[in-house]
Amino acid sequence: MTHHHLRPDALHTVWDNALPPALTVTSGDTVTLDTLDASGGGVARRVASGELGAPDDLRALILAGARAPLSGPRGHPLTGPLFVQGAQPGDALRIEILEVRTATWGWTGCRPDGIGLLDAALAAEGLRPHTHLWDLRAGTHADFRPGIRVPLAPFPGVIGVAPAAPGPHPTAPPRHVGGNMDVRQLVAGSTLWLPVEVPGALLSAGDLHAAQGDGEVSGTGIETDGQLTLRVHVEPQAGLTTPEFTTPTGGGQSRQWHATTGHHPDLMTAARIALRALLRRLESRGLSLEDAYVLASACVDLKISQIVDAPTYTVSAFLPLDIFREG
Repeated sequence: MTHHHLRPDALHTVWDNALPPALTVTSGDTVTLDTLDASGGGVARRVASGELGAPDDLRALILAGARAPLSGPRGHPLTGPLFVQGAQPGDALRIEILEVRTATWGWTGCRPDGIGLLDAALAAEGLRPHTHLWDLRAGTHADFRPGIRVPLAPFPGVIGVAPAAPGPHPTAPPRHVGGNMDVRQLVAGSTLWLPVEVPGALLSAGDLHAAQGDGEVSGTGIETDGQLTLRVHVEPQAGLTTPEFTTPTGGGQSRQWHATTGHHPDLMTAARIALRALLRRLESRGLSLEDAYVLASACVDLKISQIVDAPTYTVSAFLPLDIFREG
């Protein structure tokens, strides 16, 4: 079996089965993909231009990542596509995630007109555009501020194969062939199965997150450049209709959690109620509204607690209390 390395000059920002393959691999091969952050270097460019301030000890690292804007439609910068020899419609692509390595820094943002769960509601409360820069050099954790430390568990936010329908298709919505799923349990040691719809599958990935809560509530996790190493296999005529995976983790680890709940006939409204209550808890610890929102996106988990007590459903927001450090 062969190992391949695909660098970030093989990028695209849409799903399209007409895209030429950047690399051809054989079932059983491994490949390392160099990936760009979700902004395509945009945050680094903002630091370079002076629009966004950065801590002195991170500034040089961030400037090293500044690059010209990507051409083409706006979307997640994806490395690929990989043409997997022998993959045919009806097969499944089995992808072993062997290693996920982040860059030395990352970012999490929020804005009142973004895609976050509470953007519209918090805009009325004065939410301002905000970008938090993280130092990821420790590898196992990142300090949000003195006394708050978030554990890292990197994973690809986007991983998928080309759909059969003619493109181009935007990268933002997840699909039955994968894509922007933001499943934070797809860490190293996981295996993902994707249904193949076009010859060669045309696998692409990107949008690495150093950490994220279930829900990615502000619209971003800890976004970062990085490297993703995969082993790909073709499983003939697997009958798969949607992505499936095995994982060594169910999510974050903490000795204790504080959870707030939301109850409503609409699950999205219930989630918003639970999250707003949780942000108030963080604000009571001295965080600004913006800091509370981006910290929640990095580590707070939204869970459906019940969907059987119709007409009212329950969503809970879980805050890992181990992020708060004494002294």
